[in-house]
Amino acid sequence: MLITSSSCAESRTPESVPPQFLCCFSSCSSWLPQRVPLRGNHWQSSLLGFRTSLPVRAQPKKKKKVDVKKEQAQKERMKKKLKKLEKAAPELIPIEDFITPLKYTESDRVRSLPALSPEESERRVLLLKKWCLFKQKQDEAEKKAIQVLVESQQEALRELQLESEELYQAAILRDEGLFPFEREGPSYTPPLPGYDPPEGKCIDITKVYTQ
Repeated sequence: MLITSSSCAESRTPESVPPQFLCCFSSCSSWLPQRVPLRGNHWQSSLLGFRTSLPVRAQPKKKKKVDVKKEQAQKERMKKKLKKLEKAAPELIPIEDFITPLKYTESDRVRSLPALSPEESERRVLLLKKWCLFKQKQDEAEKKAIQVLVESQQEALRELQLESEELYQAAILRDEGLFPFEREGPSYTPPLPGYDPPEGKCIDITKVYTQ
């Protein structure tokens, strides 16, 4: 009886519902269950499924104040850095042969010299003294020979100037054939006669660079 009345109530408007039906529904609502088990799906939903919750009061996040001047200055700095990078010359490939490793510049001696006997030490000292005396006499003789040659040259030029001014001017001109001057002098340690140096092995360790 209640189902038929409710179906009739659904087809009527709120103004057309009689007060007797409202009283009957209010009296029957006391024994009705508070939650009617319904099979919900995605096509229909029950109004009994809605529940109220406490209001959540949340304040929106504060927006950061953007300083226009600071932002503009940062952009200008970035532009300057980009210009410097554009003007910079491209990085050249290093030449390994022109770079001296640090281990070769160290002055620490690796190999230890053997201890010399007193006789050998005295012999080396005497030999060094004789060598110093020989080099001193050789230097003095070279200086005297150069001085004699310069004096003879100056005297010859004076006599030539008295004879002919044109020949004198031609004689004091610089000889272009003397420059560039190249001379291969004696080495500190002379080579050993009949020494055949070993060829050894060649291992290519050249680094390959890509730009």
